[in-house]
Amino acid sequence: MDHTELFREIRKIEIVTRSLVNDQLAGQYQSVFKGRGMAFDEVRQYQHGDDVRLIDWNVSARMNEPYIKMFVEEREMTVMLVVDVSASEWFGTTHQTKSRLAAKVAATMAFSAIKNNDRVGLIMFTDRIEIFVPPKKGKKHVLRVISEILRFTPKGKGTDIGVGLEYLGRVAKRKSVAFLISDFIADGWERAMRLAQTKHDLVPICVTDPREEDLADMGVVYVEDSETGDILPVDTSSRWVRAAYRDEMKRRRSEREQLFRKHKVDFINMSTGDETMSALVDFFRIRARRARR
Repeated sequence: MDHTELFREIRKIEIVTRSLVNDQLAGQYQSVFKGRGMAFDEVRQYQHGDDVRLIDWNVSARMNEPYIKMFVEEREMTVMLVVDVSASEWFGTTHQTKSRLAAKVAATMAFSAIKNNDRVGLIMFTDRIEIFVPPKKGKKHVLRVISEILRFTPKGKGTDIGVGLEYLGRVAKRKSVAFLISDFIADGWERAMRLAQTKHDLVPICVTDPREEDLADMGVVYVEDSETGDILPVDTSSRWVRAAYRDEMKRRRSEREQLFRKHKVDFINMSTGDETMSALVDFFRIRARRARR
């Protein structure tokens, strides 16, 4: 797309996602995603009922009376957007492609992060690492991240989720919140996900299109695999073909979700047909409720 079209698209996504952040996710982001831990703030005199384990014995000895250490939550975090930009992401039969939905999701997470003074970084991958944008703060940086997702032309066409997660482990030394945005049309990523989850707060976001889950009756159509280039005829008028396809898609989705649950990984399923991104709102609401318990 040319610069004018790109700017217009970025502006539309900014308006939609900032509205979502301000109206429906306000306050929930901070309660859902915690900072890195507790940092020392100051000392004060011991008061009845204080935890004796917090006594600073060095200061207490100098002052001849007990003082305790005070701590505050180290709020600042790093949010990493790990985005699949393989050829299958350009598919879409509704008002948007999976890649555009991925850009909207990434923008929502990024605007939520900078609203809370957190840093945002970007990793885009196919069957290789395509681009890495180091974490920074600020609206200008977030707009660059959205622009990269929308306009970038990848060199690879295949999908290797493990490559993206392994790279995350190399560039994100401290614990971060990592949103893995992909259609998960790939195999062999369980081990990489398990390792990433032990270090980071990993949230997989699976983007799909309605036609990927249920074939329409359109007679004989020629289907091209966007990642391999293979072209195959498919008789969509056959009830057996449509049923077999639907069952296979359900099986794949079930296996994927079982893996997430097995490793206690919170995940989100999102469809190109959902203009309101309600699944994202529901995720924040449920996780915020859990955090308050």
